[in-house]
Amino acid sequence: MNRQASKEWLTIAFHDLQSAHILYEANHYTDSIGTDLQQALEKSFKSLIAYKNEKIPKTHNLLELYEYIKSDIFIDEAELIFLARATQYFKEDRYPNPYYSLPLREEIAEVLAFSENFFESVCAVLGIERKELLE
Repeated sequence: MNRQASKEWLTIAFHDLQSAHILYEANHYTDSIGTDLQQALEKSFKSLIAYKNEKIPKTHNLLELYEYIKSDIFIDEAELIFLARATQYFKEDRYPNPYYSLPLREEIAEVLAFSENFFESVCAVLGIERKELLE
């Protein structure tokens, strides 16, 4: 097990989650918040993979990443929609196009709540407390 590598991934996931929370509270643009949420979830998944000393997959698709860790942490089938939504928030190309739109604030609120709960679950599985991520 590689606690140090998982802690490094979880630390940057924590930064992204905190940024998303601050931006949400400031009523900032939902596309920016969504990007932070997607990154927080992706890095949380990768912290679990790193803990097992497995090769970190080069994907931003959260449903694909869940396949790597679903024996370590459970996500209810009804909550998988949050992974699908958050995956869509990641944009390889941040330039405007005819299909570019801002996620609804209500949707962002749901994904934010899911992301915070998921982050706490990952911390619990890895035995890492939030205060360790602030050091």
